[in-house]
Amino acid sequence: MSRLSLKIFVAALAALLLGALAADAATKKKKEKKAYDLNANPLAGVQSKQPDKELYDKAMVAMKKGRYDVARLDLQTLLNTYPESEYRMRAKLSVGDTWFKEGGSAALTQAESEYEDFITFFPNAPEAAEAKMKVADIYYQQMEKPDRDPLNAEQAEKEYREMINMFPDSTLIPRAKQRLRDVQEVLAEREFQIGSYYESREDFVAALARLETVADAYPLYSKSDQVLIGIGDAYAGEAHGVSIYPGLPGALRERLRSMYQDKAAEAYTKVITRYPMAPHVEDARDRLVAMNRPVPEPTEAAIAESDAEERSRQPLHFTSKTLDFIKRGPTVVEAVHVGEPSLDDPKRVLAPQVTRQNAAMFTEAAHAGKPATPAQAAVPTGPNEPPRSDQPSTAPLQLQAPGEGTRVGVEVVNAPNGSAAPSNTAAADPNAAVKAVGPANSVLPAAEKPAQAPLQMNDIKPGQSPPQATDTAANGKPKKPKVDQSDESSSKKKKKKGLAKINPF
Repeated sequence: MSRLSLKIFVAALAALLLGALAADAATKKKKEKKAYDLNANPLAGVQSKQPDKELYDKAMVAMKKGRYDVARLDLQTLLNTYPESEYRMRAKLSVGDTWFKEGGSAALTQAESEYEDFITFFPNAPEAAEAKMKVADIYYQQMEKPDRDPLNAEQAEKEYREMINMFPDSTLIPRAKQRLRDVQEVLAEREFQIGSYYESREDFVAALARLETVADAYPLYSKSDQVLIGIGDAYAGEAHGVSIYPGLPGALRERLRSMYQDKAAEAYTKVITRYPMAPHVEDARDRLVAMNRPVPEPTEAAIAESDAEERSRQPLHFTSKTLDFIKRGPTVVEAVHVGEPSLDDPKRVLAPQVTRQNAAMFTEAAHAGKPATPAQAAVPTGPNEPPRSDQPSTAPLQLQAPGEGTRVGVEVVNAPNGSAAPSNTAAADPNAAVKAVGPANSVLPAAEKPAQAPLQMNDIKPGQSPPQATDTAANGKPKKPKVDQSDESSSKKKKKKGLAKINPF
């Protein structure tokens, strides 16, 4: 019986201790949440019996109880009845809060519109930073998992960046930066998953485009060491592909392989020098050793920075993985809590850029070891030579109005060989490419007499007499011979003969 009582006592004591610890943890969480609770009533401690203050407090009580339509009605009454009230800014902002707490796609859209209106009407008020923060929170709450549509995450990243840049002195900056780190963790995870898939399919160009985007735009990503190792493995894969590619000369193959291995070693080295406390740093060391490349030693500053980043991350427990399958949004427990997030728009690396980089490396390897041929000066063509496409030609022909000495429309001033065209008095160059147009002098030649007619040939054969002109008309002119018109068509009716009389056609 005593053992049973002891067990009951121990169980009760353990339950009491657990209850105290849970209450303490809830108190701490509540205090920590209070510092960042944007929906709390900032005027709750103000003691005032003014009607506008009472309307505002009444709306806050209704919103706390979930009666958002009643709260909006009270706030609109305050704004319409007391336009000069000192609580009008808080009332205008609280109208957006009612839509924000109500939730739903339509309500969140209306809340964003109310917050944007508040920023437009009160851009210099301290509450403007709060309104901008809540606009970003709207998209933060609608974020999808990394393998889903990234539109809300990208918009949340944009809004948080604008809030930090617009209100750098606001007390909400630490919270905005942490939310920005969470959003960038989700976007980087998405790019990393896509790049890893391309690398598994040995599509190294597409993999490098995705992985290099993550390495450049999101240096605080929790898997940055794996990203750099993936970049090195992609370059190593391209080096292996060059080594087995048929038809390449041996020297060119070795130079290209060495270039790709240099790129891979550079990525592995960055893992050790930038993230020396990352979980996969030993994998980078092993790869450098296998490539017979020197293994660098990180600096103390890099070690301290990497250690602070790794300690600030929360471990991913089994419960977090289980909840990830149930809840709608992404899990961001592994996001870093120190360091400055990137405030610049990410510059994406595209696959065509990687392709052009590979083409430039191939060209460099193909021309390596060859003596540079100096550019030869182009020599113009000679006076009597036709122009060539690979050499500059002389000045083009210049045309001018004719002088008084000629009647030609134009005359050549400069020939293609650069020499002046022959004048009317000087003799023309017989070897010139282009000769002067028109006669040498302006005197017209005399009219020439017509040429003599050619001799007629006698077609009468020997032994024949020439035709005698006996058939003459009465006036003395010879008669024309009759033309046989039997085969010609005529519109004159002809008499039918024989059976043709019966044929009606």
